[in-house]
Order: sequence, then structure tokens, then C-alpha cells
Amino acid sequence: MDDKTIGLSRRKMLVGLGAMGVASAGAGLGTTAYFSDEEGFTGNRLEAGTLDLKLDYKSTYLGGAGRLDDVKAMGYPDAQDLGDGRYLLDQAPSPADMQEWEDLVQSEEFDFCSPEADQYLVNGDGIPIFTLDDVKPGDSGEVTISIHICDNPAYLYFSGELTENAENGQTEPEMEDEGEDTDGIGELADAIEVCVWYDEDCDNVYEPTGTGQQNELEVALVSDVSGSMGGAPLSALKTAATSFVDNLSSPDEAAAISFSGSASTDQELTTNYQLVQNAINNYTAGGSTSIAAGINEGADELLNGTNATPGASKVMILLSDGNSSASAATSAANAAKNAGIRVFTIALGSANTSLLESLASSPDDAFIAPDPADLDTVYAEIAQIVLAGEQKIISGSMTEVFEALSEGVALDGNRQEAGRQPYPGATTQCIGFEWTLPAEVENEIQGDSVSFDIGLYAEQFRHNDSPDVSIDGTNVTSNSTNASN
Repeated sequence: MDDKTIGLSRRKMLVGLGAMGVASAGAGLGTTAYFSDEEGFTGNRLEAGTLDLKLDYKSTYLGGAGRLDDVKAMGYPDAQDLGDGRYLLDQAPSPADMQEWEDLVQSEEFDFCSPEADQYLVNGDGIPIFTLDDVKPGDSGEVTISIHICDNPAYLYFSGELTENAENGQTEPEMEDEGEDTDGIGELADAIEVCVWYDEDCDNVYEPTGTGQQNELEVALVSDVSGSMGGAPLSALKTAATSFVDNLSSPDEAAAISFSGSASTDQELTTNYQLVQNAINNYTAGGSTSIAAGINEGADELLNGTNATPGASKVMILLSDGNSSASAATSAANAAKNAGIRVFTIALGSANTSLLESLASSPDDAFIAPDPADLDTVYAEIAQIVLAGEQKIISGSMTEVFEALSEGVALDGNRQEAGRQPYPGATTQCIGFEWTLPAEVENEIQGDSVSFDIGLYAEQFRHNDSPDVSIDGTNVTSNSTNASN
């Protein structure tokens, strides 16, 4: 599958645009967005069943306290005040019995792919997301789109197009700030900041730390304590590994595994991180090296331990400074990886670097620490990867983001695996889209207008190694913005 991009052509767009307007004595932003859905099935080589892309969403607006009546007057009669100046504009479906929207869209109790679910979803209807006409600098809006891939696995693309960035004349304050406009191009698209991300827990909040993981993390720190680790290597290992544990937060679990000629579980999976650190700090060096024993012990704890959780993200961090039976270690690592464990390796000092690199889940998951002093940095790098939380898809000014989206951005169906992966059939993915008008924006945006469209497209995965036709497209459209201070 080539990472082909798909532009958002006019033929794929819905009729009508949304609008963002900056108006009155500050700057105001009014946006309108619409969804539609086109469904079909095909393949480059043969027909392979149906592919259906269904959507629901939740949109919020941060517009200042005490404005509920104003928000309702903008076209949201059912808007709710969420506190702290944030308002729930709309959501589909509307959760019953006060169930949280994010819990509902990820639950297994409601079959979003069933025909009966269509009445609750955005499935071809134009539904406004943002229709705001008095947004001020410092305000922001966010929509989380819950995408349901039904039937066949599919590749997903996120696309967009900036269709207007107009000056619309100049007020006196605007003239004073930016001088006379000669090209008719506004500054609003450059002022608005946009962030698009994989909203793993569908909670309308970008969480760049591990707290945003949809599944809890279970990590086994598998450490070589053979005789060659005595002295500085073991001391550095204790400092670096315990510092790694400091990055964890509940419900993530950690376990301490040590190995020399054999292996032992020194602390089973737990959220009591002090117990894990105590176990690591009690290590002493001695004996030979069996990397296979360490891998097997760590995998057993991650998969079968008392506190192991099915469906959790399983990670093993394997450190060794020595050599071992390559065939046994490879067999153990392959079994662990086939069971869904992501294996990171650290080759310390004179370790068999090529062997440890081959044991890692990918080349990017293999690290080298030439000296014990390097371990702190290596464990910190692994922590950034493992605990990265929710990943950005793209961010920047509206101008920058839509320049990239105009060619289409390929989405990754499994961020835990190397390379781009398709989305399995019968799966849900939430995508967050947030705009922010920074508080420091001044008069140069007055009267300016911006129009843009965004869309989601699914293409069949099976028998479609190089998809270049939109099989199922769902478009989101947003509109024009006026500004005055």
C-alpha cells in the first residue's frame, strides 16, 4: 500500500460551505460544518464485500462564561453550559440515561454498524457543527468525530481545503495595525491555530501524555543482572529504570524482571510503582546470560500474570550487556511479538548489538547505549515513545494545516505498529479537530473571512494495495469568518 494522498475535489464536496466570522468589538468566529456519506464497494482486483463509513460527533465551544443564551440564539437550542465558559453545542447520538458520549461511542453494547443505528448517526445529513457569530480572541472550538468502519478493513484519509481567505475591506483600527491592503487576502487564516489528533479516549481533549491512552499500558522491565553488569552498569540501570517508572500513572502497570543464567519475576505487574523501584534497586550482579529466559519470563508476566489485563498495551523493555544463544532468544522474542507484545531492546556496552536489534519489534525500537551513563537518555527516549499518549495528525496555522490537507493525509489504523496500518472492520476511531483564536490577536484580522472544507474518506484494504479511488467518503464543511475590533 503506497501512502497515496487524496485531494478534496469539488466533486467530492457537499453543496454549501461553513463560515467563520470575527466580528464586533473583538474578533468573532462563526463556523458551520456538515457531514455526508457516500457508500459503495469495490477493489482494484476484485469486488470484496461492502464498506460502510459511519459517523457521529460531539462539538464544544469555549466562548466565555455567562453566554448560554447567546449560544442558544446562534442555532443551538439544546446547548448546555459545561462550566468554565465551555458549552456543549451538539452531539449525535445523544447519549441516553446520562451516559457520557465518549463511553457510548466506544461501548460494545451499541452496534453502530447495524442498520438500526443509522437513525442516531450522521449518515448523509447536513448537520451544523459550528454556527458561531461572536467569537473573541482567546476562544476556541472543538469537534470530536467518531468514525465507525463497518464490514471490510479500510484505509482512512483526512482531507481539507481552504476555499477562501478574504480581507473584505478594512476598518480604521485594522488600517492602523496593518496598513493599506493591496492584495485582498486576509490575515485570519494565518492567525487561527488548528490541531488535529487521534482522540483515543474520545473525550474532546488533546492529551499528549500517557493519560490519553485508550488502553492501559502494561510494561515489563526485563534487565540483565549477569556478572558483567556489576559496578557502574548495574548502578546506571537502577537509576535509569526507576526514573522510567516515575513517568507512569494509574492505571498503567509495571513489572520488574531480572535474568542471568535464569530469570525471575521480582515484582509482578502493579500500579504501586514504589514496589517496582524497590525490586530494581535490590538487584545484584552475578552469573551467566540467558536473554531467552528473560524474554520468556517477561512475556509470561505480561500475558498470564495475576494482574495482566487482556486488551492492554503490552510493552517489554529488554536490556543486556552480553551475548546469548541467538536461536533461543530469537524464538522467544518472536513468540512475544506474535502475542502482541512490543519489544524494545537496549544494547549496553559490549552487548551483541546485532542480536538485540533483531529481537526488537522494529529498527526504531532498538537502542544502543555505548556507556552506562547513556542509559538515562535511552530510557527517557523510550518513555517518550511508550507514554506519548495521543498523537497529533497535523497542527499549525489554519493556512499551514489546510495546505497539507489539500493533498490528503493518510491516517494510521494502528499507531503501535511500524508503518501505516489499515483500520480493521467493525472498529471505531475518534479524530479531534480544534481551532483556537489566540488571545494576543489584534486588529489586523477585523472583517477578514475564511472558508474551508474537511472530509474523511475510506478505501477498501483487501485486494487494494494502491488505492486511488474514494470508495466511501464523508465530508465535513466549514465556512467564512469576519473580524472587527
